[in-house]
Amino acid sequence: MLNIYNMKMRDELFQIAGAIKDDEEVRVVIFAGAGDRAFCAGADLTEFLTAPSPAIARRVRWERDLWGLLLSLRQPLIAALHGFVLGSGIEIALTCDFRIASEDARFGLPEVGLGIIPAAGATQTLPRLIGRGPALNMLLRGDLVDARQALDCGLVNRVVPRAELVPEAQSLARQIVSRDASYVSLVKSAVNRGMDLPLRDGLELEQRLFLAYFRGLSRQWPIIARNPDLSG
Repeated sequence: MLNIYNMKMRDELFQIAGAIKDDEEVRVVIFAGAGDRAFCAGADLTEFLTAPSPAIARRVRWERDLWGLLLSLRQPLIAALHGFVLGSGIEIALTCDFRIASEDARFGLPEVGLGIIPAAGATQTLPRLIGRGPALNMLLRGDLVDARQALDCGLVNRVVPRAELVPEAQSLARQIVSRDASYVSLVKSAVNRGMDLPLRDGLELEQRLFLAYFRGLSRQWPIIARNPDLSG
């Protein structure tokens, strides 16, 4: 099973992610691919290339902004990556907060060889994670990166034997769940939003979130997100 990313998968993930966003009882999310061969081997090019035009196909995908929705989730996301992690598979993993890979994982952007710009976030999320040089190497050369190389460049946080992949992700999830839910949400917000701010503004954001936490406002996360006095 290659877990090809197609419109059906997009719609199902969008629906699930929306439900997760609205469910305060969901504390952490693990993404894992079914089968032995791949976490996700990329987009369904047959479906994509038979659309009226690539531009129209992209526009349809953007109308349901799965990537923006995943990035907006307050819950920490863990990607358990095995086998082929290609194209949209990498882009899904890049929306996650933690990436654990099995030793057989292979990462790549096959769109490069077809002259198609990765347009589900890779040109933005990848350099933010691993740096400009390594990201351009993947985006322009299209070479496969093995699990150890991915660990060395910071694409993944940890590499484990295949049999330990899901247990390792579950162990990390339990560790996160042991923390106060409001604390976890606010720390994730401070890091993610602060990265786009000058240091001084980021420190001010951290202070506001710190005060909000101890005033009890952090237990009403949507209020913090909408209040201009508490947002970055």
